[in-house]
Amino acid sequence: MTHLKTLLATALTVLSFSAAAQTSVQITDPWVRATVPQQKATGAFMQITAPKAMRLLEVRSPVAGVAEIHEMSMTDNMMRMRQVKEIALPAGKAVELKPGGYHVMLLELKGQVKAGDKIPLTLVVEGEDKRRETIEVNAVARPLGATSTSTAMPAMKH
Repeated sequence: MTHLKTLLATALTVLSFSAAAQTSVQITDPWVRATVPQQKATGAFMQITAPKAMRLLEVRSPVAGVAEIHEMSMTDNMMRMRQVKEIALPAGKAVELKPGGYHVMLLELKGQVKAGDKIPLTLVVEGEDKRRETIEVNAVARPLGATSTSTAMPAMKH
């Protein structure tokens, strides 16, 4: 009987770890562009890898009055930025939020974001089963000219 209980407990533990591993979304290299005094907006960037097909629906941060998901694209030789409702996160494929593409806009900033600051972000993702998951991220603020590959190159302005 004791052997059966141990076996059952082990099986349940393995199953619970498997279920947790299947739903965990991986966030890599989260960062925010630092600002100058009085600047009211900045961008947040990262790579997101979901283990199953999901969608990024929402981002929140206590440093901003508003956080929106945006896309920057070229249309008729003109750079355009627009808010999008969601970003598809294909299973197992990294989606990069970067300057010049998909990114998070932090608007109505409550103060200056200085290089080295840790900026808390809450991401809300949803699976095909309509279950939502929140992911807490701390993004490090990089200097004003930072890009996804360098902290010193000039970057696009929003």
